Amino acid sequence: MTEQTIRTHIDGRGVATVTMSRPDKHNAFDDGVIAELTNAFQALAENPQVRIMILAAEGKSFSAGADLGWMQRMANYSYDENLRDANALANMLKTLNTLPFPTIARVQGAAFGGAVGLVSCCDMAVAAPKASFCLSEVKIGLIPATISPYVMAAIGQRACRRYFMTAERFSAETAAQLGLVSELVDAEILDSRIDELVNTLLANSPAAIRAAKRLVLDIENRVLTDDLIADSSERIATIRVSGEGQEGLNAFLEKRPASWING
Repeated sequence: MTEQTIRTHIDGRGVATVTMSRPDKHNAFDDGVIAELTNAFQALAENPQVRIMILAAEGKSFSAGADLGWMQRMANYSYDENLRDANALANMLKTLNTLPFPTIARVQGAAFGGAVGLVSCCDMAVAAPKASFCLSEVKIGLIPATISPYVMAAIGQRACRRYFMTAERFSAETAAQLGLVSELVDAEILDSRIDELVNTLLANSPAAIRAAKRLVLDIENRVLTDDLIADSSERIATIRVSGEGQEGLNAFLEKRPASWING
């Protein structure tokens, strides 16, 4: 693929916006787009100046999922070729899911198939009323396998049992009820609401936010054991004596704004 389908911009605050830019294709993705997204996410993960990432899309759709041309090519793939493609998508989703800073999905329109996985991998999702969602794979004899760990973490097993099998299209309101969407706001205030969330995040300790996200990822699905309890104690003790931990506590006690080391 020669055209650039992913745009990345980082502002002076350290807020990165990754924009899917195939509006004529409803931002559908193929192997080239997946590679571009992976590279964009990896570059941001390695950039110490980045504090937040917004995942956005041009046009009326967030993403239609798999590109038709890509699907036509895949129809003739061998098992090994299909496995290679699946692993590439899995790596992109894992990279997005484990980015060390907060991520916000800006969902202005339809998110189908693998795009539901993109939304699920983000820490938060803000959607407009016209947004809609569909796990459509079974309609064409497939299953949402690669995205399933992230979608199930977002909406739960019960909802997955229904929507994985029915391939029903569901509204932004239903997505909010299921937990896939964090907030549902009018389209005209979509960007301003996201900016409010960004400012809320920027007011907090960058190091603590990263540690909090790592905490969620590390303890998810772990059994409550003495080792887990000890691990949680070690984490809070470590951050209390850190530079930002000390600054935050002192600022609170002295009733002044904190001056974060990284912000």
